[in-house]
Amino acid sequence: MKKKIDGKALVFCEGAFNTPEGKTAHGLVRFTKRYEVIGVLDSNYSGKDAGKVLDGKNNGIPIFANLESAIKELKVTGAMPESLVIGLAPDGGRLPETAKSTIKKALSLGWNVDSGLHDFLTNDKELVALAAKNDCRIRDVRKTPDRNQLHFFSGDIEKVDCLKLAVLGTDSAIGKRTTAQIIVQALDNESRNAVMIGTGQTAWMQGAKYSMIMDSCINDFVSGEIEHAVVSAFENEQPDVIVIEGQGSLMNPAYPGGFEILAAGRPDYVILQHAPKRLEYDGFPGYKIHPLKKQIQAIEMISGKKVLAVTVNHEGMKPEEIIPACKEITKQTGLPAFDILANGADELIDIIEKELKKKRAE
Repeated sequence: MKKKIDGKALVFCEGAFNTPEGKTAHGLVRFTKRYEVIGVLDSNYSGKDAGKVLDGKNNGIPIFANLESAIKELKVTGAMPESLVIGLAPDGGRLPETAKSTIKKALSLGWNVDSGLHDFLTNDKELVALAAKNDCRIRDVRKTPDRNQLHFFSGDIEKVDCLKLAVLGTDSAIGKRTTAQIIVQALDNESRNAVMIGTGQTAWMQGAKYSMIMDSCINDFVSGEIEHAVVSAFENEQPDVIVIEGQGSLMNPAYPGGFEILAAGRPDYVILQHAPKRLEYDGFPGYKIHPLKKQIQAIEMISGKKVLAVTVNHEGMKPEEIIPACKEITKQTGLPAFDILANGADELIDIIEKELKKKRAE
C-alpha cells in the first residue's frame, strides 16, 4: 500500500454515519490519499463494516461504538491511529458538545486531531494546552488563510484550454464530490490525465492536490481562489480534463453555491447531480427543491454552457428503482442520466470522451 500523507486515522462520526451529516466520514471511507482510515466511531452501527453500511460492499473498515472499544480492538491488530479526524458535516458546520470529550481523550493519547468544522478547535484553550502537553497537533482545515496568501481573479483562467467539467448539484450533501472523484478515477483508468479541483474541506482531507475551501474563504477572493486552483492544476499537470467539485446548489436557501464556480472556473460543460427522492432542500423542511428542469435552465442561462448529463444519487431508492428513475429523467430533460456510484461510469465516460475529442479538434 502506498504510504498515506498523514498516516493512520480514526474517524469520529457519532450519530451521523450513513446520513447527510456524515458526508465527510463517507468521503474518507470511500477514498483518501491523506489518511489510512482504520475505523469509524458511531455507536449506531457498532460492529458493522463501514463500506457495507454505506455502499453495500465490505471494505474492511470497522465501525466502533466509542473510542475505548476502538482502542481495545486496534491494540490487538497493532493498527493504532496517529490521528482522530472529525467526520461530521452538520448544517452550519458546528461541533456537537458531545464530541469534545472524545477529542480530549485523543489528544491525551498523543494523537493529532483534524477538524473541518466552523467551530475551530484551536480557539479552545483547554484543547490547545492538551495538544502542547502531549506533543501533538490540532488542525482546523476550515480556518481562512491570511489575506496575503489569497488570490484575486485575474483572467488567467482563459489560458486553460483543456476540457473543464463542473459537477454541480440540485442540493447540498448530494454526492457532487463523490461523482467528481469517480469521473477522475474512471478517466485515469482510460489513460486520460484527469485532475480534480476540490472546493470543500472533505476534498482537502482526501488529499486533493489542487483545492480551496469555498465556504470559509473571504468573499472577495472566492473567484480568485477557484481560478488559481484550476490554473495551477493546468500549468503543473498538463491534464486532458479538469473536474471541478461543486458546492451547495444554485437555489439552496442556505448554500447557494455554484455561481463562482461557473463564473471563475468557466467550465465547458456541467454534470448535474440529483437525488430524485429528495423533495426538500437538505436540512430545511418546507423548502421544496426546485424542479430539475428549472435548475438545468438556471445553470445554462447563467453560464451559457450546457448540462452534459445528470448523475443520480440513489438515496431512498431500492436497487430496482434506479434505472427507471434514470430513464424518467432522460424523458423529462432530454439528457442522459446515470447512477455511476451504483452502476459504474462507463457510459458517462463515453460521453466525456466525445467532448474531449471535439475540444482537441478546435
